[in-house]
This record gives sequence, structure tokens and C-alpha cells, in this order.
Amino acid sequence: MNSNNSQQNNKKTWSGRFTEPVSELVERYTASVPFDYRLAEYDIQGSLAHAKMLSIQGIISNSDQVAIEQGLTQIRDEIRNNEFTWQLALEDVHLNIEKRLTHLIGDAGKRLHTARSRNDQVATDIRLFLRASIDRILSLIKDLQYALLNLAEKHIDTVMPGFTHLQVAQPVLFSHHLMAYFAMLKRDTERLLDCRKRVNLLPLGAAALAGTSYPIDRHLVAKLLDFEGICENSLDAVSDRDFAIEFCASAALIMTHLSRLSEELILWMNPRFGFIELADRFCTGSSIMPQKKNPDVPELVRGKTGRVNGHLIALLTLMKGQPLAYNKDNQEDKEPLFDTVDTLIDTLRIYAEMLSGVTVHHNTMRQSALRGHATATDLADYLVKKDIPFRDAHEIVAKTVQFAEQKGCDLSDLPIHELQQFSDRIEADVLTVLTLEGSIKSRNHIGGTAPEQVMAALQKARQWLENEYIQPR
Repeated sequence: MNSNNSQQNNKKTWSGRFTEPVSELVERYTASVPFDYRLAEYDIQGSLAHAKMLSIQGIISNSDQVAIEQGLTQIRDEIRNNEFTWQLALEDVHLNIEKRLTHLIGDAGKRLHTARSRNDQVATDIRLFLRASIDRILSLIKDLQYALLNLAEKHIDTVMPGFTHLQVAQPVLFSHHLMAYFAMLKRDTERLLDCRKRVNLLPLGAAALAGTSYPIDRHLVAKLLDFEGICENSLDAVSDRDFAIEFCASAALIMTHLSRLSEELILWMNPRFGFIELADRFCTGSSIMPQKKNPDVPELVRGKTGRVNGHLIALLTLMKGQPLAYNKDNQEDKEPLFDTVDTLIDTLRIYAEMLSGVTVHHNTMRQSALRGHATATDLADYLVKKDIPFRDAHEIVAKTVQFAEQKGCDLSDLPIHELQQFSDRIEADVLTVLTLEGSIKSRNHIGGTAPEQVMAALQKARQWLENEYIQPR
């Protein structure tokens, strides 16, 4: 960011009320251009629509509107080509662009700010930025869901131990496990789509806080900028950032879901599990231990989740004590919002690619599922079907498990005659119940881990992605 010393003593656009210039310390402390410059595209987009409306309403002349459009187009090209000089003395993105516009086209540039304030201007810019960011994030979530779906379809028959309390609980299909994260991301998509509706409302026209005396047409500006509606209370339009907070809450949930999956990838890659391998390009080594292959990417996803969660709390804290209407506090909304967007986009991009490079050790998964008495619940269910009350069946199986542990074998390894000493209801058909495949196949209902249910879930998920996924307007 460049600072032009010759501009330090320039007269501020608002300085008529003041008898002394702002100190250099205050100028630096209050300036937002070092970070809000990234709103430039959206600021220009909003200004073009505003100028067109002013011209149509007869508030400025057609010739002024044409000059404004030409000037803003040139400024946009300068910014895109990295030829624009940002000046700290001009405080923010809005005044930097306005100053350059006035330099290019003269008095016509000074008329652009008619019937608006920086308060409704910045609120509009942020909404335009966030709307575009949400659309990009939704596309990246879809890519990640495809990666999950593709991996699940490759391993439709792979058996793994399901866990509760990180202890072996019941056998499940690996594909079923992956589709749990697909379901989480589907809800994340729905939340973002719902959030987008509240983001996509136009605040421009609220001016500083009370509206404007000019005969503006807010619905026209909303149409030009593809907003679905307008913010209907001028005080609320310029002062609240709940739409940004709502987005950050949705982002925190997405990161939390990815953090959970990351924790599992890290565990599964550990030799004590040995369930998977991550591709080398997503890992790093140790500077001292040559054998190490560290899962840095999923570890950083865990770490960056705390960062995104922190931004949510920062925005909630920023807003909680503000009286109506706009306050300078709201300048602090942009950096946490920008970083949340950037972190989430980077994480989603790398995650989809990382999953495409996962190698699954299905034999290791299966052997792990054979340890830990994963079919104990199936034995209890078997006894219930033999007319034994569930609580009694539970106790019978618990004693059977204790016996197997004393023998140093899994429940499924016990021969029939040893099982029968715990209940005379046990017959030879129990062996099918105690197999991994028998256990999995028995969960044959919607949401269960039976192969036919998982296949149906995979098919439904792909259909949703390809045919029913709701694209933003």
C-alpha cells in the first residue's frame, strides 16, 4: 500500500467543520484503506448503478452519468492492472476512488456522492463482496462433496469399525462413514443459501441513517445490482452487520465439520490405525526424524478452525454494544470477515484435492473391525429376537464379552458350545449374526449402513448434486 506524503495535508472531504488537521497518528489509526481496498470492484459496481439511477431520476445530468461511467471504468482497469495508487491520507477505498474520479472527470465526479453516504455505500460494498464470496464457497463445497462421493463409491464394500468414545462400537461401511460428512456439508450448503437471502438486500439509499430528500429509486438500484430486495429501515440498513455474523457462523460450522474429518484423517494415518495414506504432496517431513510423514494439511485445518471461530466471536463482540446507527466500530468488521472468507475458500480448495489422493487400506480397516467385539450388539439383538428381554440380553452379552476377553479372543471367535453356556437360546444361526457382513447387512433401513441403503444414499446424493442442487440466483 503506497502512501503519498504530498497528500497528507490535502483537505478532507469532510473537513469544513474542523479548525485543525487530523494528526498523522490518528490518520494511520483510523484509516481502513490497507484492507478495504479489496472492496474496490464492488464499490465501483455500486457506484455505477447509483449514478445510472441518479441520471434516470433527473438528479444528475446524462452527460455527468456518462462521464462517471467512463471514469469509473478507467479506474477499475487501473486497479485490475495494479496501476492505481492508494493513498492512506484518503482514509478508505471509497474516498480513494472518488478522489481519482474527480481528478479524471472534474465536477461530474463530485456529483456521484449525491443522495448517498459512506455509511450506506460501505454496507452495499460488503454485501456485494459477501454475496460473490458465498457463491464461490458454494461451488467449492460442491466440489468437496463430489470428492467425498467419488471416494465413497470406490470403497462401497470396505468395512471399518465404527466408534463411539473412540472405542470400537459396531462395524460400518467406510462409504457410509464418508457420507456422514456429505450430509454435514449438505446442511452447510442449505445454511449458506439461506444466509445469502439476507445478504442479498440493498442498503443503498439509507444514506447516513435517515434516508435522503432526493427522489431516488431504490428498487431500480436493487435491480441493477441483482439484489432480491431492499433493507426497509434506514437505521438498520447502515448499522447492523448481522448478515456478516450469520455468514461467519455458517463458516465456523463448515470449518468445524472439516476439522472433525481432519482429526479422523490424522488418526487413520497414524501407523497404530493404518487405515489410510495421504498423498505425499499434502504432507511434510521432519527436520530431524527421516521416517516422519506429517499430515500438515489436516492439522492446519484443525488450527484454522479456531481462527475462524475467533472471527465469529470478534464480530459478535463488535456489534453487541453499539447504539443506532452507524459507529466507527464497524470499520473493524472487514478484516475478520475477509480472513474468514479467505481461510474457508483456501481450505475447501485444498480439501477436495486432498481427498482425491487418499489411499485406503481396506484390509487393515477390516482387521481392526474384527477386534473389539464390534458385533456384541448384534448378539444382544439376536437374543431379543429369541424372546429374551433386551436388558437381560444385554447382561448375557456383557458376560460373554468378559469371557472372550479372558480368553484373549474376539466375541466372533468363540465356538458355538462356548456361546451356549451363556444362553440356551443360542443356536448355530448365530454365526451369521456375529460376522461383520451379517452385522452390516442387518442395518437395512433408511440411514443404516447396509450396502443397499448406502448404495441408495450414494445415488440420491449424486442426483442432488447433478440435478436438484439449488444454484444461487
